[in-house]
Amino acid sequence: MSLKCSSTLLRRTVAPSARHCPARPVRPPQSAASWRLFSSTSTRGAESNGEIHDVYILSAARTPTAKFNGSFASVPAPVLGATAIKAAIEKSTVPISIISDVYMGNVLQGSVGQSPARQASIFAGLPDSVEAITINKVCASGLKAVVFAAQNIQLGLAEAQVAGGMESMSRVPYFLPRASHLPPFGDLKLEDGLIKDGLWDVYNGVHMGVCAETTAKKHQISRKEQDDYAISSYRRAQAAWEAGLFDEEIAPVDVPSKKGKGPATTIRRDEGYDSLKLDKVATLKPAFIRDGTGTVTAANSSTFNDGASAVVLGSRAVAAAHGTHSRVLARLVSSADAAVAPIDFPVAPAAAIPRALHRAGLEAEDIAVWEINEAFAAVVQANVKILGLASSNDDVVAPSNVNPRGGAIALGHALGSSGSRILTTLLHQLSPGQFGVAAVCNGGGAATAVVVQRVQSV
Repeated sequence: MSLKCSSTLLRRTVAPSARHCPARPVRPPQSAASWRLFSSTSTRGAESNGEIHDVYILSAARTPTAKFNGSFASVPAPVLGATAIKAAIEKSTVPISIISDVYMGNVLQGSVGQSPARQASIFAGLPDSVEAITINKVCASGLKAVVFAAQNIQLGLAEAQVAGGMESMSRVPYFLPRASHLPPFGDLKLEDGLIKDGLWDVYNGVHMGVCAETTAKKHQISRKEQDDYAISSYRRAQAAWEAGLFDEEIAPVDVPSKKGKGPATTIRRDEGYDSLKLDKVATLKPAFIRDGTGTVTAANSSTFNDGASAVVLGSRAVAAAHGTHSRVLARLVSSADAAVAPIDFPVAPAAAIPRALHRAGLEAEDIAVWEINEAFAAVVQANVKILGLASSNDDVVAPSNVNPRGGAIALGHALGSSGSRILTTLLHQLSPGQFGVAAVCNGGGAATAVVVQRVQSV
C-alpha cells in the first residue's frame, strides 16, 4: 500500500520525520493494521480524528417506476432525481444547511446534459454551494452512490449527505458517428444508446441476457423455474401494492400535460407490476438464445423503466437530532464490492455479500430481509443457490425473505436508480433491531452489497 503525501496524514506510530513528504512512498509495516488515513481538513464542523464514524440513513424515498415510453417519457432523469431528493430531505427534517454533497447514480447519460447529479441537486432546491457527483457503475450505480456518501461521514468529512440514483431509459437517444467517422457514401447505421451503454457486454460482444443464459446453464436453473420465479415476483408486488406497503416510500411525480396546457398528471404508483399475462408466460420464445436451448425470456427478465430514488445520510449527531421520528432510521453497518468474469456478472452478488457480512461480523442467518436486484430471474435464483439462502420451510420458487415485495421483474429496473431503489424498499420492511442486505450485480462482472440495521433511535 503506497501513500501519497498531500492533505492526508499518517497517525499513530509514525516517526516525526515521516510526517513530511518523503522522497519515495512510505510503506507502513505489516503489523500496523491500526493505521488509518484521514484528511487534515474537516467539513462544516465535522471532525476528522482518524476514527471510523457511524453513519445512519434517516430517510428514503423513490418515485414510482414508470414503463418504458410510459408516463415519464417526457420527464428527464435529473427531474425525476430532484423529485426523489426533495422528498427524502423533507422526510428527514435534516437542515439543508448541513448537507454538503449529493451523489446520484445515472447510467445512460447521452443527451441528459452536463453533470446530471448537479442538475438533480439544483432542481431539488439545494443551494449552489452543495457539491454533486454523478456515479456510473451500471446497475449498481445508485447503491454505490450511497456507499460513497456514507464514506464521507465515516471519515468525518461531512455531517449529512444525499445519495441515490435516477434513470430515464425512455429518453436515451440513438447514436450516429461524427462526420470524420462516416463513409463517403452509402447507408448510415444508427446505434441504440440503450443497448450500447446499458445492455451490452463489451468484453464478449453479447447482450446481457446471454450472460443470464450462461448463469442459468451453469447453475441448472430451468425455464420453468425462471418463469415460476417471475410469476412469484409479480404476485408479491401486486400483494404489496394491494396492502399499501409501498405508499410510504413513494414520492409522487407531477407530469406536465402535453403542450403545457391543462393540469399536470400526478403519478403515484408503479406502472408495470399489474401487467402480468399469466397465460402468456410459458409460451414466450427465448429472447437471446434461439437455438432451442434458451431459457431467458421477456417475462422472466426485468423491464426497461424510468424512475429515481434517494436517501439522506447523517452522522450519529445528526441522527440523534433528527432521527427520532424517522420511519426508516438505520445504521449502515458495512458495504462491499466484488468482481468476477464479465460473463458471470449475474453471480457477482454471491461474492460481494459474504464480504459485506464478514465486515459486519454477521452470518446469513442474522439477516431478516434480502433485497437482491432482479435483473433476470436467474440472477436471484443463482445467488440464492450459491449463498444457501433457501431453507426447507421456504417456498421452493423464492425464499420468503428474499424480495418479499417483488423485484425488478415486476416493479421495473431503471438502471441508475435500481440499487438505491432496493435499499429504499428494504428500509421500509425492516423492524427496529433487524438486519437487512441490499445487493445488486452490474455489467462488466461486479456487484455492490450493503448491510443495514434498523434502529429505533440513536
